[in-house]
Amino acid sequence: MSYPENLLYTKDHEWIKVDGERGTIGITDFAQSELGDIVYVELPKEGDTFAVHETFGSVESVKTVSEMFMPVSGTILEVNQALTENPELVNTDPYGAGWMIVVKIENPSELDSLMSASEYEDLINEGKER
Repeated sequence: MSYPENLLYTKDHEWIKVDGERGTIGITDFAQSELGDIVYVELPKEGDTFAVHETFGSVESVKTVSEMFMPVSGTILEVNQALTENPELVNTDPYGAGWMIVVKIENPSELDSLMSASEYEDLINEGKER
């Protein structure tokens, strides 16, 4: 499993890459591996606005359907249209081509409650020990 240091993470297994007031969001390598082969991704429309922790879409795999939650409040600036035709990009490149959305971050202080890569890795490892 990989957890890039330049990202922030949620306990719900989303990541966000912050670039000024823009945030690119996806699901973690751990999440995609737990889901298995992803066959469909449901994403919001550009211009939609979401509050922190609100559901912004879902990922369907051969095993299950899982909701995705906003790590920060924001307005959707971009949606990864490539996932419509190639949802498996989430499996093969979760931190690159498998990104989900780009948002305009409304409240930067919400980033303070997110985890660093090492904190997220600790969360995953604690779960495996149970």
